[in-house]
Amino acid sequence: MSAQLDQVTASTATDPDSQETKEWLDALEAVLEQEGPERAHYLMERLVDLARRRGAQIPFSSNTAYVNTIPTHLETHCPGNLELEERLRSYMRWNAMAMVVKANRADGDLGGHLSSFASLANMLGIGFNHFWKAPSENHGGDLLYIQGHSSPGIYARAFLEGRLSEDQLINFRREVDGKGLSSYPHPKLMPSFWQFPTVSMGLGPLMAIYQARFLKYLHARSIADTENRKVWAFCGDGEMDEPESMGAIGMAARERLDNLVIVVNCNLQRLDGPVRGNGKIIQELEADFRGAGWNVVKVIWGPGWDELLAKDKEGILQRVMMETVDGEYQNYKAKDGAFVRKNFFGKHPKLLEMVANMTDDDIWRLTRGGHDPHKIYAAFKIAQEHKGQPTVLLVKTVKGFGMGKSGEARNTAHQTKKLDDEAIREMRDRFALPIPDDKLAEIPFFKPADDSPEMKYLHERRAALGGYLPQRRQQADETLVVPPLTAFQNVLDATPEGREISTTQSFVRIISTLLRDPSLGQRIVPILVDESRTFGMEGLFRQIGIFNQQGQLYEPVDKDQVMYYREDKAGQILQEGINEAGGMSSWIAAATSYSTNNRVMIPFYTFYSMFGMQRIGDLAWAAGDMRARGFLMAGTAGRTTLNGEGLQHEDGHSHIVAATIPNCVPYDPSFGHELAVIVQDGLRRMVTEQEDVFYYITIMNENYAHPGLKAGQEEGILKGLYLLQEGDKTSKQRVQLIGSGTILRESIFAAELLKNDWDIAADIWSAPSLTLVAREGQDAERWNLVNPGKEQRVPYATACLQGTEGPIIATTDYIRAFAEQIRAYVPKDRTYRVLGTDGFGRSDSRAKLREFFEVNRYYITVAALKSLAEEGKIAVSVVEQAIVKYGLDANKPNPVTQ
Repeated sequence: MSAQLDQVTASTATDPDSQETKEWLDALEAVLEQEGPERAHYLMERLVDLARRRGAQIPFSSNTAYVNTIPTHLETHCPGNLELEERLRSYMRWNAMAMVVKANRADGDLGGHLSSFASLANMLGIGFNHFWKAPSENHGGDLLYIQGHSSPGIYARAFLEGRLSEDQLINFRREVDGKGLSSYPHPKLMPSFWQFPTVSMGLGPLMAIYQARFLKYLHARSIADTENRKVWAFCGDGEMDEPESMGAIGMAARERLDNLVIVVNCNLQRLDGPVRGNGKIIQELEADFRGAGWNVVKVIWGPGWDELLAKDKEGILQRVMMETVDGEYQNYKAKDGAFVRKNFFGKHPKLLEMVANMTDDDIWRLTRGGHDPHKIYAAFKIAQEHKGQPTVLLVKTVKGFGMGKSGEARNTAHQTKKLDDEAIREMRDRFALPIPDDKLAEIPFFKPADDSPEMKYLHERRAALGGYLPQRRQQADETLVVPPLTAFQNVLDATPEGREISTTQSFVRIISTLLRDPSLGQRIVPILVDESRTFGMEGLFRQIGIFNQQGQLYEPVDKDQVMYYREDKAGQILQEGINEAGGMSSWIAAATSYSTNNRVMIPFYTFYSMFGMQRIGDLAWAAGDMRARGFLMAGTAGRTTLNGEGLQHEDGHSHIVAATIPNCVPYDPSFGHELAVIVQDGLRRMVTEQEDVFYYITIMNENYAHPGLKAGQEEGILKGLYLLQEGDKTSKQRVQLIGSGTILRESIFAAELLKNDWDIAADIWSAPSLTLVAREGQDAERWNLVNPGKEQRVPYATACLQGTEGPIIATTDYIRAFAEQIRAYVPKDRTYRVLGTDGFGRSDSRAKLREFFEVNRYYITVAALKSLAEEGKIAVSVVEQAIVKYGLDANKPNPVTQ
């Protein structure tokens, strides 16, 4: 204690010229009173500038004192009936607790969280009662990213509103039978309730930033009136350690997203312990956000501290507040008033004098700002009205507020989900719940009568704000006309003799056609991440412009060129720079616009394949949860098609990642006609049918001739497998060669080698989606399992291949697991051999890479011959001859190990 006193005493040493200090402060006070804060700020900036120019070393700090940003005299008091609001919050706290505790008494493994909502309850109550508007005729509705672990409190509120039943609350985290509630916000599982998933942590603030920017985009392009709508994102202070949480705050400030509010619930704790035990997370976050250009509002202290701070003429209390670290603050709220008196106010004799007339209970009732409705309302109002900047509210709370000894401010608070009878009794008493002693053991849910003042108030407040939240629109009201397949005739036709193009070029033709379409053209959202020139899409810059709220304040260096870089206030392209997570977040905002804005938008996010699905896998999973609709176009795809780039650039596994997302529809087309069929049908499913799926399509930059669409191929393309080319029917031996992407061409070349060198015919099967073929097979297999007495279904792959002859060789530019997906559905009496690109990528030419990974025409030929030899149809010596003929190195190391 003496060391602490010495430290504080030293920091409050006598001013060497207190009179001069007073004169300066008085002058500043006069400016503030007579000319306002803007003038005071200007003068202070000039003084600092002068000092620095004269050589004074004045370090920059974006931190303010450890007190509330809004001075007491500028606070706007909450206009609501705070007595009724407090009762409603108490009921919600109780019901949230009962929901989790009941679930874990019935089944101790279900889990759940109490402490996050306990600390957030006041903030959520103020927002729901006074700020957040539901969609209506006059307002598109505010968008809420709710802190994921607070879901029990949101359910508790919806229960009082009559939107959820007691049976649903009883079945919290019991969803399989169809009447439960999801653990966290999951639109996939509760499609009319949750707007956004916010777990995994960090994705909420990131997606909220790009959602706010997308609202600006829609408004600038006159697609929807979003001017008065707000995006509110709630997250925990521990969550801010996620790189995604902070990664886009610079963009939000640069884009002046004054329709965005991020509320950081600073309860100082994460799952295992303090967020910054030796530091101050609020100060750290303030520096980060203010330095990035945000409007920062701190809500640290409740009203009981106002009088003490007013008495603090020497600034001793403020200094102690600043010097006290978060680990200490956590400890204070886990103990009692006597502990706080001794260990906090006891840091300086004058502070002890300041609270001498206060009892220990009085000291204990000194609340944190996040638990005072007036402080919260004042901060929310500033956030609601602030212009020109995004706002972050740093609100200090107590984790597990109201949970008492069972978890309040303790390291175990996050994991607390089981309360004993005594803890339940304490909670009832603390929040004055009208539940008799003989009912406590049942932990009953509590809901007042419909005609009670509390319930009338609850419904009146939401009626004034347009309806209930959260709520989610499942279908857009508007109908857009999708062009017929013939609209893409320039891609469906075979390439002219001597002309070669890539599937990427085919895609550019398709999107150019869509941009000209009278129904869909304005709803196409091209999203790019600084690879437009790689994909040959730079022509779109001049054609439709790049969205920028400021327009173009400079003359581009390439203005004299046809494809110059053009930014525009109503630009259609979203150019995200070197930023895959940002690109995906913009895509999600557009892909869910049918729900959030009642406007169908069709995003095409085109990215470097290797830096796509593997890098934004968590966001892709969240997109599935959000029932996103749109196209993810993975350019320069495949492990051997991107020659010269190397290990970190060559994608051989993204289709495996895509296959894990149930409502992701993945394709690896080889030709432009396949791509056109896939995109047109995707538009039909997502726009016309409003089906909750999204597409992952790999496209390549390798040029070759395209055969064009033949009548009747459409169904097989969409199912994922079709016969592209039949082999010579006169040959005695036959094999089936399956391929996708550019490697299908190696299978075509292998068929020629088999025919010309070994008199073996090969049927060529194009497999635009082995994943869809596998899913259909799994569906048929499951149906057969549970319907043993009915006629058994034949999987599509089996039906395609069972009438053919010879071994089946599948080769792709992806790891073997990709083609292995369909092994179970290949006819049982047939050899099935898979070639793939397992291992790390490396730099070289396409030909050398395909040789290295053993997926070129020669390895396919040898694989076919070896399979025939194993079936006894040719001699093993023929395989040996082929290995010599094609120069294959039998001693070459396995590429997987290299």
